[in-house]
Amino acid sequence: MKLKIKLPLLFLLMLLILMFSIGLYLKFVFAVYSPIRTTLLDSRYIALLLPIFAIAGCIFLILIIYIYRSIEKPIRLLNTRLEEVNVVHPLPPLASRSNDEIGELYKHFNKMEHKLQLAHREQTDMIAAIAHDLKTPLTSINGFTELLATHGDLPDTEKQEYYELIQKKSAYMVELINDLSSFTKQKLELESMVAGPVRATELFEDIAFEYEVELAGLDNELTCRHSFTDSIWLRVNEPMIRRVFGNLFSNAVRYGGKNKLNVYMTGYLREHHAYFQIEDNGIGVPDKDLSSLFLKFFTVDKSRQIQKGGLGLGLASCKSIIEHHGGEIMAFPSEYGGLGIRFSLPLASLH
Repeated sequence: MKLKIKLPLLFLLMLLILMFSIGLYLKFVFAVYSPIRTTLLDSRYIALLLPIFAIAGCIFLILIIYIYRSIEKPIRLLNTRLEEVNVVHPLPPLASRSNDEIGELYKHFNKMEHKLQLAHREQTDMIAAIAHDLKTPLTSINGFTELLATHGDLPDTEKQEYYELIQKKSAYMVELINDLSSFTKQKLELESMVAGPVRATELFEDIAFEYEVELAGLDNELTCRHSFTDSIWLRVNEPMIRRVFGNLFSNAVRYGGKNKLNVYMTGYLREHHAYFQIEDNGIGVPDKDLSSLFLKFFTVDKSRQIQKGGLGLGLASCKSIIEHHGGEIMAFPSEYGGLGIRFSLPLASLH
């Protein structure tokens, strides 16, 4: 029960108990004693009021104990925990048995602490990933340039080969920096994102037509089906959502692991959300890595990342966009044998 309901009910109950007790006591007094005809300051009047004061005092004490145990003590524990927040060495989550606002406050605090720990871990991983991804090509470039500088008598064909390798490694570094710059720019764009009404059928069919042609050009196949009607509208930033689809189709082709890949796109309605699924029949992702796919800079296979390109920001970018729209995104093993990605978008209210 909420505190805004619980506290008034408690005070009302205590007031009723007090009034009922006073009524019974006065009824007893006037039944036993004849009316006292002296002043109200008479000691006999004061003696008769002492039990009433005792009852009121007990009720007041009960209220103080309840407020201390239900409100003051939990808030004091929360303040103490706020001073001890540590993202490096996490503490056990705060536990609360109550289902009122204090319990909700504890739950929100635990979520906030978890997000802080996740942000710290992502920041550490980001620095490590950038350092690793830049160090590898830089080491190669440094080795090739040193070789060219110290061995001036190398054949021209061998020198040309080293120059081309240096150029290739430099291009890879530029790609990494561009990916990071695009991701940072997108985060800023999301803060000022403007959403508008989009018909679900039109969005689905436009995406299906666009990528059906694109995948066919790569000797892959796209199969689409949806159960949307023309009355279903979404409130989205369409360029951002198209970017999500672009990342998902690009990842499927890049990491599907098959020369001829079958991709499946599905759309359906559930409660107040429209759901979209992108699946493939590729090599898939190990179950243990599914929950980590949307972390920044996470890649299932580092060697495959270097070979195929990318910094591991594509799915993290999709997650940011979908969550800013009020939806959710998740990965799952597809029934077709590969990877499945499902995301939801809330329906628009046109009234």
